[in-house]
Amino acid sequence: MHKLVILIESTSDPSFDQNWPQFLHQAERIPGLLRESTSRVGQVLFGSVVCEMIHELYFESYAAMQQGLASSAGQEAGRLLQSMTGGRMALLFADHTEDNIENIRRYQKPKRGADGSTKR
Repeated sequence: MHKLVILIESTSDPSFDQNWPQFLHQAERIPGLLRESTSRVGQVLFGSVVCEMIHELYFESYAAMQQGLASSAGQEAGRLLQSMTGGRMALLFADHTEDNIENIRRYQKPKRGADGSTKR
């Protein structure tokens, strides 16, 4: 799976919140889009990243992502995003994998207690 990660520096302009739904509706029309997620950044713990919002668009493959973003819906979503952020954003392409905690725990070594018994 591949995704477009959008790091938005500032959402403080009142017009941002007014235009955000329009951007979402256009982005949701991008061919090949599987899902999307939005995160509002509460705190940067380390580093010098200036980012108030992260929005991610997920696609089955890099080719599907490129094709979707090149579509008229993808181009219009990009135009809206550029307009509402004034260019204060970063766009990243990322190869995406994920795992759930149940699967992760299957591969963790059991912990040994003081009595030698195993615990998870």
